[in-house]
Amino acid sequence: MTRHLGAATAAACLTLLLAPGAQAAGSTPAGATAANPYERGPAPTQSSVEALRGPYAVGETSVSSLAVSGFGGGTVYYPTSTSDGTFGAVVISPGFTAYQSSIAWLGPRLASQGFVVFTIDTLTTVDQPDSRGRQLLAALDYLTQRSAVRGRVDAGRLGVMGHSMGGGGTLEAAKSRPSLKAAVPLTAWNTDKTWPEITTPTLVIGADGDTIAPVATHSEPFYESLPGSLDKAYLELNGATHFTPNSSNTTIAKYSLSWLKRFVDDDTRYEQFLCPLPRPSLTIDEYRGTCPLGS
Repeated sequence: MTRHLGAATAAACLTLLLAPGAQAAGSTPAGATAANPYERGPAPTQSSVEALRGPYAVGETSVSSLAVSGFGGGTVYYPTSTSDGTFGAVVISPGFTAYQSSIAWLGPRLASQGFVVFTIDTLTTVDQPDSRGRQLLAALDYLTQRSAVRGRVDAGRLGVMGHSMGGGGTLEAAKSRPSLKAAVPLTAWNTDKTWPEITTPTLVIGADGDTIAPVATHSEPFYESLPGSLDKAYLELNGATHFTPNSSNTTIAKYSLSWLKRFVDDDTRYEQFLCPLPRPSLTIDEYRGTCPLGS
């Protein structure tokens, strides 16, 4: 049998609900901070950022060079889930004389953590960094405007990565398109050593044993030339070579992922892996950076 409130009781309840500071059940408490709408996946742990795969199942689709202009095609890796909304995206360029296969390991690894990742081939294998920078941007435009997965991508949350001359192209792309949220050049090579124009948060990764793009004449001056007000970091891999980014590498993956999460997704849960600055270890020769981030 349904019971009805008496008139006096109902009036008292209404008065309570309308009282100053009263709060409906299920609403956000006064002063509480809304969750970041761009966070994807569970709270990270040391083991989760070092894992070969993250929480998302990954699909992939090939993009023919004949179907695009401005770059050489490639492979898109993406979370198959549609329940979390759109994802940030990153395009990755290979280096001089190399193909997308040389950086393909980053595709499923980053995508499984909640990104759409596009590993590309360049127009020719001998394209220089300025050309590779334009190709990274052309690939981003294709990914967000014409690709089969464009509906999964948040066009306002994009980043770039690249190895060697592709890393030099990463700097070129960040310089040309300040709206990019993150840049990660890997053992980058470029004849231009100074980048004071860049306003995109940039993680420069070099290798202590690099004889093709030695850190003293490439990664270090790249990092030092970035504006002092910029969120930036320099990671020098220990016991590594110019070609270390061409194979699965936990240190590269961990810090690239954390940087992309922090700046593409604005996910401060990952700042714990970047600040305080990581200390030298068996895999890290040196780490410099600005902390706190986002200030």
